[in-house]
Amino acid sequence: MTVLPPPPHSRRAWRPTPLLQATFVLHAGILVLLALQPGLWPWGLGALAANHLILGAAGLWPRSRCLGPNWVRLPAAAAPGHIAITIDDGPDPAVTPQVLDLLDRHGARASFFCIGAQAQRHPDLCREIIRRGHAVENHGQHHYHHFATFGPRRMAREVAAGQDSLAAITGQRPCFFRPTAGLRNPFLEPVLARLGLHLASWTRRGFDTRNRDADEVALRLTRNLAAGDILLLHDGHAARTADGRPIILTVLPHLLETAAAAGLQSITLRAALAASAP
Repeated sequence: MTVLPPPPHSRRAWRPTPLLQATFVLHAGILVLLALQPGLWPWGLGALAANHLILGAAGLWPRSRCLGPNWVRLPAAAAPGHIAITIDDGPDPAVTPQVLDLLDRHGARASFFCIGAQAQRHPDLCREIIRRGHAVENHGQHHYHHFATFGPRRMAREVAAGQDSLAAITGQRPCFFRPTAGLRNPFLEPVLARLGLHLASWTRRGFDTRNRDADEVALRLTRNLAAGDILLLHDGHAARTADGRPIILTVLPHLLETAAAAGLQSITLRAALAASAP
């Protein structure tokens, strides 16, 4: 299958969400209030603390749209008859080739959210993902587990480094970014807008990095499977079954067979993006 050309990577306009707009107004209002009534500082401090707790909770909810746009399902224009399988934390030389073979066998396409440093260790495997008609997307340069605590400059460096690494290896600039575990803070969306990237989370995930029961993982992914779903699996950091087999290699065939029986085809996120472009 011919790889779809990526959409143009122009900057997106950053538009603060209602939560962020309210945050700006709150901070400005408290500054004015304290200038007029300094004795009210405990109330002002409490209001700021509550606001920051809400912002933190929004960043700890991967499917939240409170901090900016977030793909939790495929756009309506691309959704009919389609799902998107997304695969994180690779490429892994022991697992990814087997995943590619399984996808080929079922005529499915997937989006691989690759770690920049890992891709640099296995560039040929990254290029093989593209050659077989799939997409390589940005999962950060280093997969830091404390990514959500970064300030704006460090966050921008991490995302841009992953973008540059993957583009240099594959010849295609990623269209999507997914932070480690989907966790983020309010600084991420302005960075993504500047780089022309879209945040992608998922409709559901199987927790296959820690759940060693393939049946449970498969059930989580296939229960109520419907057009427009974005599903998350892992080729890197995959949990193993009792006999040492990476969970994804047991779950993926069942998922693809279930999708086919429901008349659903897996496409890449960038194909969905192209289909939804005006």
